[in-house]
Amino acid sequence: MTSYDALLLLSFGGPEGPEDVIPFLENVTRGRNIPRDRLEEVGEHYHLFGGVSPINQQCRDLKAAIEADFAAHGVDLPVYWGNRNWTPYLADTVRQMKADGVRRAAAFVTSAYSGYSTNDQYLDDIARAREEVSDAPEIDKLPVYCDRPGFIEPFVDATKDALSRLPEGARLVFTAHSVPLSQPNRDLYAEELETAARTVAQKAAPRTPWDLVYQSRSGPPAQPWLEPQITDHLEKLHGDGDRAVAVVPIGFVSDHMEVKFDLDVEAAERAADLGIAFARAATPGTDPRFAALPRHLLADTK
Repeated sequence: MTSYDALLLLSFGGPEGPEDVIPFLENVTRGRNIPRDRLEEVGEHYHLFGGVSPINQQCRDLKAAIEADFAAHGVDLPVYWGNRNWTPYLADTVRQMKADGVRRAAAFVTSAYSGYSTNDQYLDDIARAREEVSDAPEIDKLPVYCDRPGFIEPFVDATKDALSRLPEGARLVFTAHSVPLSQPNRDLYAEELETAARTVAQKAAPRTPWDLVYQSRSGPPAQPWLEPQITDHLEKLHGDGDRAVAVVPIGFVSDHMEVKFDLDVEAAERAADLGIAFARAATPGTDPRFAALPRHLLADTK
């Protein structure tokens, strides 16, 4: 742990007002030739919440929780925060770190899994940001943590809570962000999700049947992505006679827009239309066990 002189919290970023929505989505989709009308369609999801994504405030809250955990355990490291797609942009944060005299930092990203968009792209982000800053600090990304107790145990408790709000006989449905089948390391991403979902299910409700499904796909319809999508799966469960589901967003560390809209609005409305009782498990967020993860990962680097 002593080899680092700072921790960098690295996240995706999100708009913080209506005027930010389209510029933010342009950042996210840069180079992918997404039509403007498609951006405006997705933008409506954000406008349902006042044009504000919850993710930036969640990062502020997580940063404060990590700082509190560090202070409580005698870890004397400043915590910085930078984003891929919105302010504070990562390069600006790296610039500030350099100005503050940071020479080597560990990066904790708000994604628990391997894969391109969940791991490798963050490595690219770090490299690109360092290139923008002359004599930038070294930045080492901490390992993926989808199997760590600080990630798993909050989901176990949240899954038990969701099931407690449903009639007996509810089914567990774990969800994660879909990715194209052509994306590098897609198989490893799916394997880690399967393992995490199985672990949570076994600990929370070992006799309850469960499924792993996906959500939030984008891109052209002809491009194959990981499936099934949750709304399609809800229809299948209804046809199979299931009448209650506890949805566990195992692919997310906090209530991103994909959780707040794709699950709490879209999937919940589809379940209601089908007559399926629906409860959504909480994400780790600022659970103290999750906030302690950076400290534990740092200790492993000794």
